Amino acid sequence: MKSVLLVGLGRFGRHIAEELYKLNNRIMVVDKDETKVNSVLSIATNAQIGDSTDREFVSSLGIGNYDACIVAIGDNFQSSLETTSLLKELGAHRVISRASSEVHEKFLLRNGADEVIFPEKEFATWTALKCTSASVLDFIQIDGNYSIFEINVPSSWVNKSLIQLDLRKKYDINILGVKAHKNGPMDMHIDPAAPLQEGSSLYIVGNMKQLKKLLKI
Repeated sequence: MKSVLLVGLGRFGRHIAEELYKLNNRIMVVDKDETKVNSVLSIATNAQIGDSTDREFVSSLGIGNYDACIVAIGDNFQSSLETTSLLKELGAHRVISRASSEVHEKFLLRNGADEVIFPEKEFATWTALKCTSASVLDFIQIDGNYSIFEINVPSSWVNKSLIQLDLRKKYDINILGVKAHKNGPMDMHIDPAAPLQEGSSLYIVGNMKQLKKLLKI
């Protein structure tokens, strides 16, 4: 269980609050809009209505007591930047801030953010992938270049082993795990000599160029 300060309760911020709640974290939510704050009272541990760029107000929140601070402000970059900087100045251990462009990312990192996330960019990438190939079931971006992809085992791979396919040599990708059934768990203990089954999926680590080559898209 972590203690998290969440600043900004737009759609993105509310989704974060819901997910944090599902994971049994303690959540302090902050927003200037009373209606938005009231809408998450049932899942928040604590809540405050106030301006996150006001030093006196933010100081009253006890910033050093939180394991992480998330700045989810999306409609006002100046406020996001000032909030990020202020949180770090007041002793935040870890600040995760939302950005909508690479320029925003650079400014946020220079002004105290430990990590920056791009929800719109990640959603756009996922939508484009799903539109381009139905073989891609899911993906998690690790950094600017590499991601973890879950892909359907292509029909041409069925009954062939990973040794036979030699995917690392051919495509320079790494296999993390295999899922035997759609709703089953991922198994990281892979037998490279075992034949792949129809309906199973693989978890691979690679970049977009490698994925396109692998799936011929």
